[in-house]
Amino acid sequence: MSSFMIRTDLALEARESAEEGAEELRGVCVEEDYHEESEVKVTKVVISSKNSAKLLGKPVGTYITLEAPAMTQPDGDYHKEISEELAKQLKEIIPGMDKELSVMVVGLGNRDVTADALGPNVVDNLTITRHMVKEFGKAAYGKNRMHMISGLIPGVMAKTGMESSEIIKGVVEKTNPDVVIVVDALAARSTKRLNRTIQITNTGIHPGSGVGNYRNSITEEILGVPVVAIGVPTVVDAATIVNDALLKMVSQVDTDGIELQEELRSGLSELYNMYVTGKDVDYEIKQISHIICDAIGSALEV
Repeated sequence: MSSFMIRTDLALEARESAEEGAEELRGVCVEEDYHEESEVKVTKVVISSKNSAKLLGKPVGTYITLEAPAMTQPDGDYHKEISEELAKQLKEIIPGMDKELSVMVVGLGNRDVTADALGPNVVDNLTITRHMVKEFGKAAYGKNRMHMISGLIPGVMAKTGMESSEIIKGVVEKTNPDVVIVVDALAARSTKRLNRTIQITNTGIHPGSGVGNYRNSITEEILGVPVVAIGVPTVVDAATIVNDALLKMVSQVDTDGIELQEELRSGLSELYNMYVTGKDVDYEIKQISHIICDAIGSALEV
């Protein structure tokens, strides 16, 4: 069972798994901070060496994870305190915030699949300003200084016949944004982080990697502009859930359980392409999309 390979898009979980495997992590810096007012735990993982990046399966860069258990609970204000904390972290990771920026927000995912509709929902609720500033200037908003925000929902390859990165790259070349913010649903290793965690990274994103459906990367190297990715784990690998349950059960039996482990492990292969989400995912995706949308708006407000 120890050789069982987990799937996760979270750098935090990749680091935890490496530590469980007694791997020596050099070139990885971890900072943790708990904010009592917002009840949000912020963990910053900085991967600075290629060896550590290879070990964790994550590119070199900065990964900021916000763990907020209350994020799934109903709130008429869409958890303003979490949005404010997320906005604070975005201001620190988005480059060039000291000057006026043209920011393109990209919502990845399939809006017809609830657990994958986070990105499109965020862009749907975002206040888009680029066209107004281009047409009427900043006076349209009564400001002398402001960031321009544009939005893009590229859809999925099954519907467009094109890689999302191809569509985004074409739009980037035409509109010349200074920064691209990509929002996508992720896969987690732990059910405790399902719809309760937000990850921000400056390494871009690799759509579908968490569920084994690898697509072309969306990174600064590909697009030619900095890419900040915001992701929320909305699904967990079914095989991982079963594996955890089996480990707990087998650990409670005697040494004869080794034979049982081998027998149970073989049955996990049937679950490799199955993913699980919560029963209230439709409401939770709606609420989380507002949290992220408010945070982006607040971070880019001058």
